Amino acid sequence: MNKQKVELLSPAGNLEKLKIAINYGADAVYGGVSHFSLRIRAGKEFTFETFKEGIEYAHARGKKVYATINGFPFNSQIELLKKHIINMAEVKPDAFIVAAPGVIKLCRELAPQIPIHVSTQANVLNYLDAQVYWDMGVKRIIAAREISLKDIKEIKKHLPEMEIEIFVHGSMCFAYSGRCLISAVQMGRVPNRGSCANDCRFEYTLYAGNEEHGSLFRLEEEPGVGTYIFNSKDMNLASHIKEILDTGAVDSLKIEGRTKSPYYAAVTAKAYREAIDDYFADNFDADKYQRELHTTKNRGFTDAYLVHRPFEKTDSQNHAYALSKGSYEVTGLVSEDEEHFYCKYKVYPNEDIEIFTPHNTVLDTCDNEIGKVFKKDDGLYYINFKKILTDTNKELESVHSGNVNKIQLPCKLPYLTMFRIKNEEANIE
Repeated sequence: MNKQKVELLSPAGNLEKLKIAINYGADAVYGGVSHFSLRIRAGKEFTFETFKEGIEYAHARGKKVYATINGFPFNSQIELLKKHIINMAEVKPDAFIVAAPGVIKLCRELAPQIPIHVSTQANVLNYLDAQVYWDMGVKRIIAAREISLKDIKEIKKHLPEMEIEIFVHGSMCFAYSGRCLISAVQMGRVPNRGSCANDCRFEYTLYAGNEEHGSLFRLEEEPGVGTYIFNSKDMNLASHIKEILDTGAVDSLKIEGRTKSPYYAAVTAKAYREAIDDYFADNFDADKYQRELHTTKNRGFTDAYLVHRPFEKTDSQNHAYALSKGSYEVTGLVSEDEEHFYCKYKVYPNEDIEIFTPHNTVLDTCDNEIGKVFKKDDGLYYINFKKILTDTNKELESVHSGNVNKIQLPCKLPYLTMFRIKNEEANIE
């Protein structure tokens, strides 16, 4: 069995989430600037300056950053795209993620020093298509979400030098690998140019009409079934990491979610980091990773199509709701000085709040006039504030997310450590 090194690749929707993903276990992150990225909302979170800062932050820690230029440009955008490619190359990302063959050619001409990864939007499912991209100078394919593990092995057999990246977690598209026009038809927002409105997540009312006499009847839904008729569950392959890595054919495991929360970035990076590390240590425990992943907001989980063919799946859609609330609420985030935290929800004195730490963190306990950090019988660490003091020593009765002051910690905690409390309103099954 070839136990090769495999990369964990996490989404970086902005600079904070980039840092969180890296600190919680990612080997590499991906993100973009401007509308040439397929996530316009995430693209607006980054400027060239902050993206450059993120790359420098990652490189200083031996991590990589891949820049997304995976939109499909109009003719009128090509000159602007050329400038964008040159500008992106100047901040020295570790690769460009590109979908369109013409853009691949352009990147090779304008920035030949930057490796090319072909996007999942290119829908690569077989070694013939992979060979075409390899001949164009592409270093890695990001396989279509609909690919099978058997086909991944076949591609690697024919192209052993080509890197293969697969999605293991995150949102699934109702259409084929994102090739969707629903939001373009309904909202004028084109998914393949980065502005998907997520219309497939909406609740729909169904009608039956007769064109001859103009009658229209509202169809009554079966109670409990709902009308989220396009809504796909989220991919979750954590339980199959051993099966995937046993093939020796996969080089990178990718997590979707640039527009998702910092907590999502932290939990997914940490859970999959542990899954990979435990696999190589012959200590794989799927239940452990699933417990954490189920604390995030999700649409219900499915193992998608990698280990099953699409027509064999009967659990890939969620007709009941568009997005759960998640079973935990993040209530604090430790600042860079490691002596304070920012409130993200609400914190009261004399409450035990769970501490969720970056990967491979060792905590010291403490007990003083501000509060205490301690370990419970459940094996988890908690923090309890006796006083809530701002960095200027002003005492508060409580602190809420609207308060942007830094709040003192009873003792140092690692940068980007999170405090979390159970969300009693969560609707996860």
